[in-house]
Amino acid sequence: MIQRHDSLLSIPNRHIFLEQVNKIIQDAPEQSLLLVDIVRFSDVSSSFGYSFGDKILLEIANRIAMLFEGKAILGRVSGDVFGLVMHGRHNHEQLHQFYCYLIEYFKTPISCEEHAFIADFNVGAASNPTANKNVNSLFSLAESALKQAKTNKFDNFQYAQVFKEQGSGRALALKADIARAFNNDELEIYFQPKINLTTLEITGAECLLRWNHPLDGVLFPGALIEAAESYNMMNEVGYWTLEQAFKSAVILNANGLAMKISVNMSPTQLYDLSFISNLKKLGSKYKLEFKQFELELTEDVALSNSFLVKNQLAEIRALGMSIAIDDFGKGYSNLAYMRDIAIDTIKIDKTFVMELEQTPINRAIIEATQLIAKAANCELVAEGIETLEHLHILREIGITQGQGFLFSKAIPLTQFIEFAQKELAVGSSFIRRQQTAI
Repeated sequence: MIQRHDSLLSIPNRHIFLEQVNKIIQDAPEQSLLLVDIVRFSDVSSSFGYSFGDKILLEIANRIAMLFEGKAILGRVSGDVFGLVMHGRHNHEQLHQFYCYLIEYFKTPISCEEHAFIADFNVGAASNPTANKNVNSLFSLAESALKQAKTNKFDNFQYAQVFKEQGSGRALALKADIARAFNNDELEIYFQPKINLTTLEITGAECLLRWNHPLDGVLFPGALIEAAESYNMMNEVGYWTLEQAFKSAVILNANGLAMKISVNMSPTQLYDLSFISNLKKLGSKYKLEFKQFELELTEDVALSNSFLVKNQLAEIRALGMSIAIDDFGKGYSNLAYMRDIAIDTIKIDKTFVMELEQTPINRAIIEATQLIAKAANCELVAEGIETLEHLHILREIGITQGQGFLFSKAIPLTQFIEFAQKELAVGSSFIRRQQTAI
C-alpha cells in the first residue's frame, strides 16, 4: 500500500524500484507499469530553485500516492518521472482511464509558498507481455511508450503491450540494420582531438561513434541509437564503443601517442550493476591503466542524482578513471547536482562558443562556468571552437582546453595518428587547409 512520504528520499529510487518490480514479476508476471513524466518541470526548478522544486515534486508524489492508494507501488524513476506498478495485465482502455483520473485529479492547483501550480503529465503505460520475467524489458517497453506519449499532439498518453510492433516495415528495417551493423563491422570509432589552446598541443581525444552504412556512407549514429533503444541494445552499443576505445588506446600508445581518451557513457551502463566488473575486465585484457580514460555523461544523467548513480561514479573514479559532464549548460540550469557528484572535467556546450563573438551573454556564461570549475577543482574544456575569433576570446577569458573544427573534425584512427604526429596549424595557411581536408 502506498503511504504518504515526508521526503523524496523515502520514495524508492530507480534502482530500488527496479528491484521491487523484478521480485514482483518473478512470482506474478501479470503486472502493468505506468511511467508518469511531469511536463516541463525543469521550468519550476530553474525559476524557483532546487529546494522549491523538491517541495512541488513531493506534493505531486503524495497526490499520486493518494490517487492510487492500495492499487500500485510507487517509485521515482528519474528526477521528474515517477513509476507505478499495478497488479494485473490491464488493457489500453483501463490504463487510459487511470491517465484520465490523473489529469482530472491534478486540475486542482498545488499551492506552495504563495505560488500555485497545475501539473500536467506525459504517461507511458505498458502491460507486461505474457510470461515475461525480464524487468528491463518491461521498463524498456514503458519507456518507449513514454517517449511516444511526449510527441503525441492531442493526448499525452501511449500504451504498449508487445515489445515491438513487428508489422512495421521501418521496425523490421531498424532491427535488421543493427544486427547487420554488428555482424559486418560497420561501426567505427572516430577521434576528435582535444587541444591545449595556449600551446596548440594535442592533449587527448574524444571517441565518437560512426556508422559505415553500405548504402548511405558514413553516418552519425542517430538511426543506430534509435534502433538500439527500441530493441534494448544500448548496453551492447555502449560496451562495443568502450572496448574499441581500449583497443585504440593500445595502438596510440604503440605509436608514442599516449593521451587521455574520452568515451561517452550510455545511461543504461550507469544503471548496469555489472559495469564496474566489465571495466576491470577490459583493463586486464588490454593491460592499460584506467587513468588514461575519461567517461563523459550528460547533465540529465547527472541530475538523476540517485544513490546508484553516485555509487557507480564513485567506483569508476576509484579505479582511476576521470568523469566529465558533457554539453554543460545545454539542458538544465539547476546546478545542485554539482555539490553531490565528484567530477573531473566540465565540457562547455558548443552553443555557448559558436556565437561567442556576437553574444555577450555567452561570454558571461563561460566565465561563470569557469568559476564553477575552479571551485570544483575541475578541468574546463570548450567545445565547438570553429574560428580564430573563438580561439582568441577563449584564450583571453583563460580557457586552456578545447576542441572543434578549427583544429580538426572527428577522423578515423589511422588519420588521427597521422594528424597527431604533425605540428598543428590553425587559420588559413596551406598546412591548415591540408589538415582540414583529411
